[in-house]
Amino acid sequence: MCGITGWVSYQRDLTGHKQDLDAMTGTMSCRGPDAEGVWLSPHAALGHRRLAVIDLPGGAQPMTVETPDGAVSMVYSGEAYNFTELRAELRRAGQRFDTDSDTEVVLRGYLVWGEKLVEHLNGMYAFAIWDARTERLVMIRDRMGIKPFYYYETDDGVIFGSEPKAILANPLVDPVVGLDGLRELFTGAKTPGAAVWEGMREVRPGEIVLLDRGGLRRRTYWQLRSEPHTDTRQETVAHIRELLDDIVRRQLVADVPRCTLLSGGLDSSALTSLAQIHLAPQGETVRSFAVDFPDQDKYFQAIDVAPTQDTPYVHAVAEYVGCDHQDIVLDGAALSAPEVRRAAVGARDLPIGIGDRDNSLYLLFAAVRKHSTVALSGESADEVFGGYPWFHDERRYTETFPWLAGRQSIIESSGMVGDDLKPVLGLREHTLESYRSAVAETPVLDGETGLDQRMRVVSYLHLTRMVQTLLDRKDRMSMAVGLEVRVPFCDHRLVQYVFNTPWSLKTFDGREKSLLRAATRDVLPESVANRKKSGYPGTFDPNYVAAIQSQAADLLRTGHVAVHLVSHDDLTAATSGPAADLTQQQRMLLERVLDLGAWFDLHHPTVKV
Repeated sequence: MCGITGWVSYQRDLTGHKQDLDAMTGTMSCRGPDAEGVWLSPHAALGHRRLAVIDLPGGAQPMTVETPDGAVSMVYSGEAYNFTELRAELRRAGQRFDTDSDTEVVLRGYLVWGEKLVEHLNGMYAFAIWDARTERLVMIRDRMGIKPFYYYETDDGVIFGSEPKAILANPLVDPVVGLDGLRELFTGAKTPGAAVWEGMREVRPGEIVLLDRGGLRRRTYWQLRSEPHTDTRQETVAHIRELLDDIVRRQLVADVPRCTLLSGGLDSSALTSLAQIHLAPQGETVRSFAVDFPDQDKYFQAIDVAPTQDTPYVHAVAEYVGCDHQDIVLDGAALSAPEVRRAAVGARDLPIGIGDRDNSLYLLFAAVRKHSTVALSGESADEVFGGYPWFHDERRYTETFPWLAGRQSIIESSGMVGDDLKPVLGLREHTLESYRSAVAETPVLDGETGLDQRMRVVSYLHLTRMVQTLLDRKDRMSMAVGLEVRVPFCDHRLVQYVFNTPWSLKTFDGREKSLLRAATRDVLPESVANRKKSGYPGTFDPNYVAAIQSQAADLLRTGHVAVHLVSHDDLTAATSGPAADLTQQQRMLLERVLDLGAWFDLHHPTVKV
């Protein structure tokens, strides 16, 4: 796992721009604390920061292969989980290898297969290849968009990077956010390919972006397909278990310490147990980590997506599996520290506004990184198997993204958007347009009607819109401390297979995630196998709330630019009364303005409205 960046310019000589490449590469030192490399040629320059996970002494980047017709150079981030099989296949095709890294497998795969390399890869990846033989840049992102990849078109080429901060470090790019960017920030409905920064885009999941002297072109190489599902329930459950066994086995491969992120929910508990099953024959015990907060049982408040505390279930799994477990306990003082918020917002390059959940994830990953370099996470199982409450109630029929049902009115009524901005942004119209666009792309299945048809749409919305936000968050927070987090439930084989199982099969026992529960029940304690979905926990520590209220009051008192994007009256009310009396909406407003404040201080964006 690494950070990549680069610059292609057909009208400049980039060999004289090493200082710019160093600056771009340096912004991602946290993504790759183990090594740094820069490669320069007249019209292409590549930068790389490395987090060594496979073949620690080898695999240095940028990596170049000299051919009789010119150099082929690559910067690569991610993991190809099937690199061992691909290396054997490429050797049979005549390729010779100098390292044991998966990076070289991907590069030599391009030499043999060209762009069709993507058809051979199983993994999470974002990589760019400069092919001097044709003066062409090839940018490729994995099928589910697990690894981030941004680019910015210039008048004679492109600038790219794993994160916006790498692109913003280039002197040609100004940190400007326009109306479309603000809409992305405030709606909570991520538009594939869009980036908040003006002129910047994302390589979409499953997309190849090509650049040559003729211009830039985009091509989709993978997307969800609708296909008839003919397997019986028993066959479906067995196939899912077979896939999970193979996925976990592959994703445990690393030359560094590994662990799991254990919440005590069905998803992470199943992965932890399967990991232990695979590691035990090697004489290893899986390590697991969970987040907790002091006095959580005293202050805990059940909400829709988090009805129960995690800790009792975490400990039940740890005892059942026999893993080496550690709770990471985070108090309100640590979570509310301005430097932690600054680090979290800086990691995401955006003021998302979920506050303590981002701050705690950052601190959790920082603590885990002291013990492990690779972690397995249960992220995306809810999107794949249908775990959220709104999959199962009236919200699944709403004419918007189900997870936003009712939230638009909360955003507008809680002062999250300033009164002057509301009519300009038109958030309701933007969200409706985004929703209709997503529904229109959903692949239909001939003859499918009623609930099955609707739930195919709902599943598609989650797998192409919601999951992108969560995967981006997971990547940014983990890589900010040099931790590689792998997400087994995003294996495209599993996603494609489960997407096509009828809704009646996904809920055959009358509950959420029926197929996952059936496929892993034999490796779980009964209490966890039957536990309802409970999302990533937040803190209810009153000291945390009082601290962020005080910090927001300071922004208001000094007239910080951030306060002008939210409602002045609502913010005044939220910072004036007793912290214990704050509503959930007022707390959301405090988190939003503090994140905005950190964002402005870090990036100094020009906001055009």
